[in-house]
Amino acid sequence: MRVYLPATTTVLRTLVDEGRLPAPQTVFAVTPQLRQFYAVSEAGAETEELEYAALLAAARASLRLLDLDPMAVRRRAVLAADVPDAAVTPMDDPHVDPGAARLEREITLADVASAHLDDADAEDDVRAAVNVVLEADLGSEDAQFVVDQAEGHELGWYATQEIGSALELL
Repeated sequence: MRVYLPATTTVLRTLVDEGRLPAPQTVFAVTPQLRQFYAVSEAGAETEELEYAALLAAARASLRLLDLDPMAVRRRAVLAADVPDAAVTPMDDPHVDPGAARLEREITLADVASAHLDDADAEDDVRAAVNVVLEADLGSEDAQFVVDQAEGHELGWYATQEIGSALELL
C-alpha cells in the first residue's frame, strides 16, 4: 500500500542519516473512509486522484509538524512509501481526515518511493501558515485563507537518492 507520511526537513535528515523512521507513524493513504468520502462528492474518482488527496492531507499535516519543530526549514515535506497492507490501520473516526491511518512498522529508506518538498518560493507562505494552521483546523476563515496560500504551492518531487542532496541545498 502506498502511504504518505507528513514530515519536516528534520524528519528527512533523520531518514537519510539513520536509514529508518521508527513506528508507529500517522500516515495518509487511500483508505475505505477516503474512498467513501470522495464517492459522495465525486463518484468517478480514480485511485490516482485519491492518492493525490492523501498526499495533500499529508502536506497539511506537515504544517502541523512544522509548528512543533522550530528548527526545521519552513517547507512542507511528505514521504511516499510502499508498505505491507497489514501494517496500515485506517482511523475510523469522524473527527480525523478520512485518509488518516496508523502505520505500525518502521519506514526504511528502502520503503520510500519519493519525497515531496516545497521549494524556496513557498517558505514565506508556509511560515505564515504554520503560525495559524491550528486556528484553521478550528474553523477560522481568516486562518484558512493563510493556509490556502501555502497549499497553493505545488510540492516538488524527489527520487529517494535525491533527498540528501535536496537537504544540502536548503
